[in-house]
Amino acid sequence: MSEALKGLEPQLVWKYFGEISKIPRGSGNEKQIAAYVIGVAKGLGLEAKQDTFGNVVIQKPASAGRERSPMVCLQGHLDMVNEKNKDKVHDFLKDPIEIVRKGNVLMANGTTLGADNGIAVAAGLAIMADKSLEHGPLEFLFTVDEETGLTGAKNLEPGFVKSKTLLNLDSEEEGSLYVGCSGGRDTVGRWKVAFDNAPAKHAPLLIAVRGLKGGHSGLEIDKGRGNSIKIINRVLMALDGLGGRIASIEGGNKRNAIPRECESVVYVPTSKVSKALSTVAELNDVLRAEISTVDPELRVSAEEMKPKKKVKVLKKNLQAQLLRTLAGLPHGVMKMSADIPGLVETSTNLAIITTSATKIEVITTQRSSVNSEIEEMKYTVGAIMELGGAKVKYSAGYPGWKPNLNSTILKSAKSTYQSMFGKEPAIKAIHAGLECGIIGEKYPGMDMVSFGPTLADVHSPDEKLYFDTVGKFWKFLLGILKSVR
Repeated sequence: MSEALKGLEPQLVWKYFGEISKIPRGSGNEKQIAAYVIGVAKGLGLEAKQDTFGNVVIQKPASAGRERSPMVCLQGHLDMVNEKNKDKVHDFLKDPIEIVRKGNVLMANGTTLGADNGIAVAAGLAIMADKSLEHGPLEFLFTVDEETGLTGAKNLEPGFVKSKTLLNLDSEEEGSLYVGCSGGRDTVGRWKVAFDNAPAKHAPLLIAVRGLKGGHSGLEIDKGRGNSIKIINRVLMALDGLGGRIASIEGGNKRNAIPRECESVVYVPTSKVSKALSTVAELNDVLRAEISTVDPELRVSAEEMKPKKKVKVLKKNLQAQLLRTLAGLPHGVMKMSADIPGLVETSTNLAIITTSATKIEVITTQRSSVNSEIEEMKYTVGAIMELGGAKVKYSAGYPGWKPNLNSTILKSAKSTYQSMFGKEPAIKAIHAGLECGIIGEKYPGMDMVSFGPTLADVHSPDEKLYFDTVGKFWKFLLGILKSVR
């Protein structure tokens, strides 16, 4: 066992956590960890199976006297995010994770720790191995490729899981029970590019939006932060009124992020360059004032560029269609949950815009914990794009998990936590994706709740697992299994 794990309780959980930390298991590279989990199960005399996509299910019989209790599935994912500091020498295809202890946290030496979701795998293996526990029949579902698109869960087959109750062990805040998550879809609009030569007596300006915070398009969408694409469009519409012609526009780089930066090259009549520069300066002041509380570092600038030969600009009608589409596209919170105070139920994010020699592409993402609202929102966005002349494509996406505050397993979990720790757990939902949404769609009627120990800075080399919360997580997990009858 790693020196950093010695003396920590519960010993069986840390034993397995140490073992799996030696096994490379980045998304798409789960064969070794799946083989290890299956090997442990078979070594304990348990039934294990693996589907064609790589997901693993293991069954453990009930303890004596609990054979008639409902079967419960414990679920986590086998893969981890592979990130390291630039100066760290580490091969994620063969090197083990180097665990270090700092105060009351565990970290890795310059890489991600993999507690997301290695702690769920370790807890599952520990429950398989411990013959002293009281519980009904158990299943353990370990999915693959969660971190890059939830694709393991998406490919679960009917009948692969038998349970009607599921404990997802992939939440990151001890003392909280998660009962819902958003689903998501992408709506993409594409315009075939039509160009004119840049008009004579026009000068190029580089328009730039910088300094925004951006953030996760689900978790930070309710913060009111600026969207660089929406902001630059207001500037471009003002320059359009001065006869400006757009040569290019580029903004955003991730579908699940609020865009922080955007640039556009605009040719304006040379006689109106001074007016254009002052217009952008005025808009900079106006836009900064609008969002100064949440995005105080916003900067909107215009810079004169050296003219180039044979420059192409968008045809006037295409430019008009694009600017009006961007103006019409919604961005931000569309609806708050009536069940969970403070929870965003439905949102849309104007994420990316790119121009090339052949097309303009605008990528948006819709999220909701109510699947029908995702459909409504994506068609709203798509309709605006189509009215603006774009061809629209919708992604397959993933489903949401609508909170059910009358859930049987939620009631059992709440009462168990209250009796064990003398206080009620927080009931929460997250405006981001969890595998529960997909599992609930694959297995209708599945009663689910999600919880885990406290982690921070996941998906980065600063990932932290607060090991003092693992003992409470473990005790709570065993308490739930004991209470389900």
